[in-house]
Amino acid sequence: MTRTHLIGALVAIVLSSVLALAPTSSRADGDDTALTNLIALVSQRLSLAEPVARYKWTHHQPITDTPREQALLTDVGNRAAKAGVDPVFARAFFQDQIDASKEVQNALFDTWRATRPPEGAAPDLATSLRPQLDKLTQSLIAALARVQTLRAQDDCPTRVARGLDNWKSLTRYDNTRNAALTQALGHVCEAGGVGATG
Repeated sequence: MTRTHLIGALVAIVLSSVLALAPTSSRADGDDTALTNLIALVSQRLSLAEPVARYKWTHHQPITDTPREQALLTDVGNRAAKAGVDPVFARAFFQDQIDASKEVQNALFDTWRATRPPEGAAPDLATSLRPQLDKLTQSLIAALARVQTLRAQDDCPTRVARGLDNWKSLTRYDNTRNAALTQALGHVCEAGGVGATG
């Protein structure tokens, strides 16, 4: 089992355990299970940046694909509206997911150029990786619906930061992805950003 598959399996196990306990919304009483679910899904999506980068590297494709990115954001806005999620919020959130993924991919390309290219065949983008990303898109929209009540609360940035710290501790998250994961959570709160925990 490759390191990527191992991380994916660990994320899936933790995520399924957390989702089993999930409430329908993130309440003001400090229950952040819905927020933890969202962070888990964001982390899972970000873990796909490495195999996506390997595919693009192998097939000499650019990291940025503007038409596909715009199509995703349009689709996200439509799906969000049907799910009762503010489409503007959903599009901003998914723009963060795209930017965070590209940050990881660019860092990997820089490393491969400076050292040596990745070894082994990459999963196919069309038949393997994009279906996983699409499934995560649907799960993330549902997760956004559950955190909408948290977004406007004064302590939202602090709760996101605390949830992020707990998630990293729980999963032994790869610290080289810290900046990208924080970026991916940048629009969860209406105030923007991820607050300090103390």
